[in-house]
Amino acid sequence: MIKFGVAGNSQSFYDEGYSHTEQVPPWLKARNLDIFEYSFGRGVRLSSQTAEKIRVAFEKENLDISVHAPYYINLSNPDNEKIEGSFGYILDSLQAVKLLGGNRVVVHPGAQQKQARNVAVDNAINSLTRFKDIKRESGFESEIVCLETMGKIGQIGTLDEVIAFCNIDDSFYPCIDFGHINAREQGSLKTVEDFENLLKTLINGVGYEKARDMHAHFSKIEYSTGGEVRHLTFADTVYGPEFEPLAQALINNKLEPTIICESAGTQAEDAMYMKKAYFDLING
Repeated sequence: MIKFGVAGNSQSFYDEGYSHTEQVPPWLKARNLDIFEYSFGRGVRLSSQTAEKIRVAFEKENLDISVHAPYYINLSNPDNEKIEGSFGYILDSLQAVKLLGGNRVVVHPGAQQKQARNVAVDNAINSLTRFKDIKRESGFESEIVCLETMGKIGQIGTLDEVIAFCNIDDSFYPCIDFGHINAREQGSLKTVEDFENLLKTLINGVGYEKARDMHAHFSKIEYSTGGEVRHLTFADTVYGPEFEPLAQALINNKLEPTIICESAGTQAEDAMYMKKAYFDLING
């Protein structure tokens, strides 16, 4: 089944007097949402005791949880010591998601830096090829690494690059960030056909099973010639993308992803909007 959820907490969560992650599940449940993405963007810091409290709270409400690994992971770095560090951050994130009761970790592939694009992509492919064995040997066979499409021109993570990464191992899945792709491609996602073409490329690239069960991020994002500038809310009428064309394209292709809303402060409200819009189309 398709799932809708949030990355981090909406401002409304804090405005209502809440502050702890174990308070999130009933709050999300009351809003008919399905999943929460816990961000370790600036480092994996979570005690086993806190993880247990969070896991119990989510299990009680029958809600899912995923994890976002540190933002500074760079699998394209030519420095082997830095690559080993990135492997460590991903392993720490996998351990955290396991403690939390989830099984998906979202990872930023890397950055081009001063390298030629093809060299940076090859470095990421080589790193992930090494990492697939490290992941298995470390006891994380059941956990999924979701490699994200990125929004800035200098970042590694075009759709085609993510497809190549996902074909390295059965446990590597795409995290398609539609706002990132739209920003990177200067507003390319407008119509149902635009989204259909993207999804067909994904299906042909990674196979129907991975595409159907992909992880996804959705938000409206301001962009410049360099790509992503900042996340917006669904109130934006300038940058997009709009959700309804994607919803129709997902329905047309019988895909049921996990869709995480990354709006700036209105994640829950905008995720609720997406879920209603999707099921309004389904029930039509």
